[in-house]
Amino acid sequence: MQRPLRWLWLAVAIIVLDLATKYAASAWLEYARPVEVLPFFNLTLLHNTGAAFSFLADHPGWQRWFFAAIAVGASVGLTIWLTRLKRDETLLAASLAGIIGGALGNLYDRLVHGYVVDFLSFHVAGWYYPAFNIADIGITLGAIGLIWESVFGEKRRARQRS
Repeated sequence: MQRPLRWLWLAVAIIVLDLATKYAASAWLEYARPVEVLPFFNLTLLHNTGAAFSFLADHPGWQRWFFAAIAVGASVGLTIWLTRLKRDETLLAASLAGIIGGALGNLYDRLVHGYVVDFLSFHVAGWYYPAFNIADIGITLGAIGLIWESVFGEKRRARQRS
């Protein structure tokens, strides 16, 4: 791929949007007090010291550094992978950049605050999906893109080359 690191602009955009929305949520929302936006969607400021779905959140603090190390390692590894992509692997490049941006957005929170700021809360019939943020969306969409590419990408590229 010619200039594969140009995809890092997407990671930077995710980081900026993530940090800006977390700042706004922290400034405007009262902790753990839902603000209804739609009948199935609230803005609810929460602090997560664990990982996804508050995994390991009840531990005494070592998980902060553990998840920070994972974020740094993953970002470095994915950036190296990004430099090795072929020209036609644009979905893969965007996916890697999304994961990098999300990982670094949440890393900032872990290092500066000791927790990740979450504020997007969806619910239905009394069931609440765990709150999340823009960084989590970048990671999730990036992971979906990686799965899509692993299932369909090589077949599509083989057809294009024929």
